[in-house]
Amino acid sequence: MDPCTSPDIPAGFHPLQAGGGFMAFNGPLYLRHQGDDVRFGLRVEPRHCNPMGNLHGGMMASFCDMLLPLSVHRKGAGLGQRFLPTISLQIDYLAPAPLGCWIEGTAELLRATRTLVFAQGLVTADGEPCARASGVFKIGPEMPTELAG
Repeated sequence: MDPCTSPDIPAGFHPLQAGGGFMAFNGPLYLRHQGDDVRFGLRVEPRHCNPMGNLHGGMMASFCDMLLPLSVHRKGAGLGQRFLPTISLQIDYLAPAPLGCWIEGTAELLRATRTLVFAQGLVTADGEPCARASGVFKIGPEMPTELAG
C-alpha cells in the first residue's frame, strides 16, 4: 500500500526523507507542511515499543530530536539548509503513547543567535499531550542538497 494514502496515516502527511540511516530504520517519520503549520508524525509500531506496549522513551527522544531541528528548518529564515546538531535536548514525558497510536509533534523556533538555535515542541498521542521537548542546536555547515530534509 502507498504510505501516502494509507488509512493509518492522517491526510496531508507524507513520508519524510531525512535523518539518514538511523531514521530510515527506526521511522518512518511523516511531515505535513502547510504554510506556517509544520507537523511531524509517527505511527507507533511494535518495534517502537517498550515491554509495556508503549512507545519507548528512547524512540520518543529520537522523534523529538528530529522534530525540533527539522521544524526550525522550515520556520527559520536562513536555517533551512544548515545542519543543526544537538547540543542539549530535554524531554518531559507527560503520558504514555500506546502501540498503534499516532504521535504528532509541533515545534517553534524560540530564538536564533549567530551560532545557536533554541526551540521547543509538544508531542501528542492520538491528540493527547504525551511529551514536551526543548533543545539547543548548533548552527552548523550547509548540508548537501541531497541530505536537506
